[in-house]
Amino acid sequence: MVDADTSRTIVGIVGSPTFVKIWKAKSVQAFKPDPYVATVLNCAMWVFYGLPIVHPDSLLVVTINGAGFFIEFTYVTIFFIFSNWAIRKKITIALIVELVFFLIVAFITMTFLHNTKARSMLIGILCIIFNVLMYASPLTVMRRVIKTKSVKYMPFFLSLANFSNGLIWFSYALIKFDPYVMVPNGLGALSGLIQLVLYATYYRTTKWDEDEKSPEIELPRANLEGQA
Repeated sequence: MVDADTSRTIVGIVGSPTFVKIWKAKSVQAFKPDPYVATVLNCAMWVFYGLPIVHPDSLLVVTINGAGFFIEFTYVTIFFIFSNWAIRKKITIALIVELVFFLIVAFITMTFLHNTKARSMLIGILCIIFNVLMYASPLTVMRRVIKTKSVKYMPFFLSLANFSNGLIWFSYALIKFDPYVMVPNGLGALSGLIQLVLYATYYRTTKWDEDEKSPEIELPRANLEGQA
């Protein structure tokens, strides 16, 4: 079975066609950065989780999520370059909030928790919460799909990858009955399924050749991803 970290990286790479479109058009059009901004913090948290001082013998967690972090940060950078000032401002604020939050968590973990068991539990729980929030980040995109009756700016393969990843790990958690894996990935599978249903519902009403004005982007209040 493909491990969860590899699955997350695959999901990140699946997003690349969206950024090829953005690069060619020199505009973010109506694409939203929410899932990518969310994944930056999530990958950073999982890298921290996999460090020997937090959770020993987790080299794969560090390497895979480290790669995922740079992939997602590259996507956010491209999005930033081709956005207007209002969207750039919101992305910047979101990234600063994520950085401050990460530093606070790292400080508390290393200052007040003196063994790897306690550190692993705290960071592991936070990563699960972030995973739920990451799966929820496409809600702003889904709202736009319903409002415009168009799936032009909701990438199909990203939705399919999220659904497949969530379903596989939800099934795995049912076999072992691991609620920490089951809950976030169950919600992820549900989120992906809703996106696929929306895609099937509004595919025929989508005007693929019609350019839309890029709307003001609403970033999620908190952003994240993953499961080790």
